[in-house]
Amino acid sequence: MPHLDFLLVGGLAALLGAVVQSSVGLGVGLVATPIVTMLFPALMPGSILVAACVLPLATLAKEVAHADLKGLGWAFGGRLAGTPLGVWVVAAVPARALGAAIGGVVLAALATTAWSARVPRNPATLVTAGLVAGATGTASAIGGPPIALLYQRESGPTVRATLAVFFTVGALISLVTLAAVGRLPFRQVTAGLALTPFVLAGFAAAGPLRRYLDAGRMRTALLVVVGLSAVVLVVRSLV
Repeated sequence: MPHLDFLLVGGLAALLGAVVQSSVGLGVGLVATPIVTMLFPALMPGSILVAACVLPLATLAKEVAHADLKGLGWAFGGRLAGTPLGVWVVAAVPARALGAAIGGVVLAALATTAWSARVPRNPATLVTAGLVAGATGTASAIGGPPIALLYQRESGPTVRATLAVFFTVGALISLVTLAAVGRLPFRQVTAGLALTPFVLAGFAAAGPLRRYLDAGRMRTALLVVVGLSAVVLVVRSLV
């Protein structure tokens, strides 16, 4: 059973992250991963990946009809290819170098897409985004930004539902792969399950924020969250 300090600190981080993700489509990894990594490194990445499986199910219960399943088919192809790469990265690459590299790539992509007329979304970009998300999500539990950038101009329900499907299936793939190679201790799974009430509470609290962002503010909020996730990775790697 997770310690009380993990439930208090990690639970609060998961709740706040769930409020953000339930509104914008991603956020649990952004808020909770740095805190859990710094204070409870032995519980990463499994605890956040477990939480990342649970929260999107609440989103899909409300908005599943808006998910872009055709586009996700291509993204999942890349996700499957990227997951083993992420497992290898966890074992072989120093955490600081990994975080700085991922954050730098995301910031570069953000700078490129933020001012473009439209981000091309086709099989090539979807597979590439899925590949990067598979590697980064498995290694660091922050895998949403590559996919989010491709859907930044869609409606709030489409962004949230599409990312929810991607996160649910992707987190399951990462968990199964980590378990298969012996890098998913049982304590990480129980810690993630202990975060479940917090992420569900965050989803329930996010209703007013969802409505506010859906009134033409979704893209700005999404780009801010993606940028913050990249900065968090870089800063975490340097500190």
